[in-house]
Amino acid sequence: MKTNIPVYNMSNLRSYKNDGILVSRFEYYAELHKHLHSAHKHDFYHLVLFTKGKGKHQIDFNTFDLAEGQIYFMIPGQVHSWSFDDKPSGYIANFNANYFSSFLLKPDYLEQFSFFSGDPQQQVINLNTETIAKISGIFEEMLKEGSNEIPINDDLVRILLLHLFTEVSRSIQYILPKQVNPYNHTLLKNFQQLIEKNYASLKLPKQYAALLYITPNHLNALCNDFLGQSAGKLIRDRVILEAKRLLINKDLLVAEIARILNFEDQSYFIKFFKKYEGVTPDKFRKLNTIPSYGITAQ
Repeated sequence: MKTNIPVYNMSNLRSYKNDGILVSRFEYYAELHKHLHSAHKHDFYHLVLFTKGKGKHQIDFNTFDLAEGQIYFMIPGQVHSWSFDDKPSGYIANFNANYFSSFLLKPDYLEQFSFFSGDPQQQVINLNTETIAKISGIFEEMLKEGSNEIPINDDLVRILLLHLFTEVSRSIQYILPKQVNPYNHTLLKNFQQLIEKNYASLKLPKQYAALLYITPNHLNALCNDFLGQSAGKLIRDRVILEAKRLLINKDLLVAEIARILNFEDQSYFIKFFKKYEGVTPDKFRKLNTIPSYGITAQ
């Protein structure tokens, strides 16, 4: 498939003495990787703490104003870009999806933190003064470990990252409630994972309910109870998100995108997209592919 939306992995970036993680001061990172200002994807986790600077950043077509003390988290596969009105300062950490796999017994450990949910509204957080100081101190400890001449103790860096996640979570109290029924929580996570794998081919709640061996009514009740949304909306939102990601690839025709997403024909895809987004795919493309990234003022 033709693409003009680059997907970067850790090998594209200067490493932090280890192939699985990169930690840097943001001003250095932004200067070294200016190509990352424009729309792109990562195949790794990505987090940034801004301590200075103004501008905007965009995650999956949600735009946020930059602010001092703001931290944002991204999961692999999300479309991301930023623009700055002046030179920013702060810290950045990138780590591979399997960075914690040999360290933690729970492979889904990060999923307990809402800022790794993939929902942009939960991924951008304005920290209070006390938490900013704590998080900045943790970043400094990681940078210190990275500059140590003695071979890096990667477990120490993993612990520091987990400490960072916990401090942020405590400051916003967004960790999943402990009283959630484990069975229902597992069902919901399995449903979300099935959507991620099958959104292009399976678009009806009853199809997912069959894979989960539950009734469509049970699935819908589960989604409404825990997420405040119907099962159908969760599926639809994922299809629309992928359509948006594909539409900013100017090399792809709308008809090609309709085929990729398994719509019956182009006209049905256009009606579907306009119904839920309020604009046609072509209009969305025009509004979202104007080059406006990078540092705009010195």
